[in-house]
Amino acid sequence: MNNLLFLTKTDTTIGFVSQDASKIDQAKERLPNKHYIRAVNSLRTLQSFTRVPSWHKNRVRRSKRTTFIMPNGHSFRVVKDCEHNLLLDRLKWVYSSSANLSGFEYDKGYVQRVSEVIISSKASSDKGEASSIYRLGQMTIQRIR
Repeated sequence: MNNLLFLTKTDTTIGFVSQDASKIDQAKERLPNKHYIRAVNSLRTLQSFTRVPSWHKNRVRRSKRTTFIMPNGHSFRVVKDCEHNLLLDRLKWVYSSSANLSGFEYDKGYVQRVSEVIISSKASSDKGEASSIYRLGQMTIQRIR
């Protein structure tokens, strides 16, 4: 189950999720040299991957629909209070990306063909708003998106 490519409604938009980044690379036809956002189900899971600078702990804990790039260069989003948590609570963490070919618009037919598991929701819409992204330094913060 851990290495499957899921197509699901995430906390922000419809996207690909998997614990195997190469599966997402293949689906998006993207070069494997870029990092993906790692969506985690809790702050405890986040602590197993990286240390949040003390200056920003409150901000990370209280944020919703926000991605943080840590000083080590890896990006994380803690997902809370949404339907996406049903999957995340089982897997603990996943790599997450928008469901489209790299550089192209969303194509429902294509993403359904390349996905191994499709998780649909009655309230699911095809497009949503992307998360905000901030780069955290030890004492600084920079808005990326």
